Amino acid sequence: MIKVAKVVVVFHLFLAAAFGSAHAESPQQRPNILWLTCEDTGPHLGCYGDAYSTTLNLDVVAARGTIYTTCWSNAPVCAPARTTLISGMYPTCTGAEHMRSTATLPDGMKMYPQYLREAGYYCTNNNKEDYNLEKPGKVWDESSGKAHWKNRSAGQPFFAVFNFVVTHESQVRARPHTPVHDPAKVRVPAYHPDSPEVRRDWAQYYDKIAEMDEQAGRRLDELRAAGLEEDTIVFFYGDHGPGMPRCKRWPYDSGLHAPLLIYVPPKFASLRPEPFTPGGRCDRLVAFVDFAPTLLSLCGIEPPKHMQGRAFLGKFALPESEYLYGFRGRMDERYDLVRSVRDKRYVYVRQYMPHRIYGQHISYMFETPTTRIWKRLFDEGKLPPEQSRFWQRKPPEELYDLENDPDEVRNLADSPEHRAVLQRMRGALRDWILQVRDVGFLPECEIHSRSVGSTPYEMGHDPAKYPLERILAAAEAASDLSPQQTPHLVEWLKDSDSAVRYWAALGLLMRGEDAVSGASAQLERMLDDPAPCVRIAAAEALTQFMPVSTESKSLRVLIDSADAGRNGAYVALLALNAIDSLGKRAASLHGRVPLLEANDPGAPKRVDGYVSRLIETIDDGRTRRGAITK
Repeated sequence: MIKVAKVVVVFHLFLAAAFGSAHAESPQQRPNILWLTCEDTGPHLGCYGDAYSTTLNLDVVAARGTIYTTCWSNAPVCAPARTTLISGMYPTCTGAEHMRSTATLPDGMKMYPQYLREAGYYCTNNNKEDYNLEKPGKVWDESSGKAHWKNRSAGQPFFAVFNFVVTHESQVRARPHTPVHDPAKVRVPAYHPDSPEVRRDWAQYYDKIAEMDEQAGRRLDELRAAGLEEDTIVFFYGDHGPGMPRCKRWPYDSGLHAPLLIYVPPKFASLRPEPFTPGGRCDRLVAFVDFAPTLLSLCGIEPPKHMQGRAFLGKFALPESEYLYGFRGRMDERYDLVRSVRDKRYVYVRQYMPHRIYGQHISYMFETPTTRIWKRLFDEGKLPPEQSRFWQRKPPEELYDLENDPDEVRNLADSPEHRAVLQRMRGALRDWILQVRDVGFLPECEIHSRSVGSTPYEMGHDPAKYPLERILAAAEAASDLSPQQTPHLVEWLKDSDSAVRYWAALGLLMRGEDAVSGASAQLERMLDDPAPCVRIAAAEALTQFMPVSTESKSLRVLIDSADAGRNGAYVALLALNAIDSLGKRAASLHGRVPLLEANDPGAPKRVDGYVSRLIETIDDGRTRRGAITK
């Protein structure tokens, strides 16, 4: 049972006990580092000013250390977020941005624990890796539920991670559960409907945060009992925003803003942020890509040049970045492409697939009661515009003023008063994409096919294999929805690069019937394109907007491409997403979809099940439509 009482006297007694004056086992010149992490948790802690939250133990850490007010996870879902942490690199440049994908680092690039181990640290991970990158050799001394800093050699400095899963999305919706936090008192964000189901999920989210806080307290007690608290730098952070829909999986501030608390003992005062005040708040912009270089810097190790983040503590700390960057690629079985950037006030979001709605049907997300009631209320026409938007097509650009609109529901992209901000943020995002050589503008299947014999990172830095400037120009033109770009898109259908042709076909699809009709002859020729992604994009456009029969070539292209056994999982996912988006226009294929081979023996095990999920979704929709017809 969670104890919610907050008594000031008890709190101060607990603070004194948790960080008492116990002596370390032996003097140390290098700090130990303890990372306490949790899942699916935004900055909804008492120390951040959230009076509804119950986090006595973490508030102790904050009272002795530093509260970072703006920390972005870079990715709004666990696997790519953890991939950012372990590598110190943006997954958009390593080919690892997609949920549960697998890519390889170039030779010579290591994960941060490997650098620590080389420097003599004992490195342990107690719960969950979930990296989208293959490990380049032995990374951890121990990575299991038994991993613990206590298993190190005498006097050896340690780096230890303990991850708390009780706050995960799956636990927030687990039933039965007796609410401790009163659902009637929860704050419902402006993008969610104010319904009993939504209030119940948000209240349970806070209950789970309180449980996680107790678990964190036990780990801190272990450190104190061993007399190591004054030799150990403590980090606490969440792996991205809350596990609620439109938070998790979305690169808004609501999905990327993670709590970050850091305690640096007095003996390592030179490693603290300046100026330092116990319990102080630091408004420096920090992100997960900065964590690996910061960790190395705290341990006196110069971060390697390939790490793209900036150390914000320690010997090798660098000046603050002006911007933070976020991204969204494939989320489980659904393809999307979104990039975002924020400064200390604004968030800019660029949608490169605005023809897909925000709330695409991700099977796992729809297990949450909030998702289901939200969609039902939308279907019944009972939602205001700011709550309906999640179930509609997206604009190409979004701009939000966090100072006046913390829930990010008032899009200022068309505001004349914010034109200069829009252009500045748009330019910052484009500069970052080009600087890191973002390979996410390739369909996932081509990220891997173009990387055969090397790695996605190396492919992305080879202009002959990846002409990013041309591909990005096509993606920008395709997704800005401007009619003036249509002639360019038609011309790009003849481009020598398949990704340019892919974006050209998608751009015509995004513009609708007139654009597709005007380029129908060219799109029909694309049905024989050597690149599967181009064939699928052209087939979807023609099937959506042109007359089709049950034997139309565009339908044959889609169903033939949707077999994972013949074409691979990534091509099948692309085709099945197209079939599902077409709805009744592809009804003649729905009976054949359950007969498709869902298994790709050559695909990484991390993508197992995604093809099956889409097949089941399409088949379930066919069954529902058949029942309605009857």
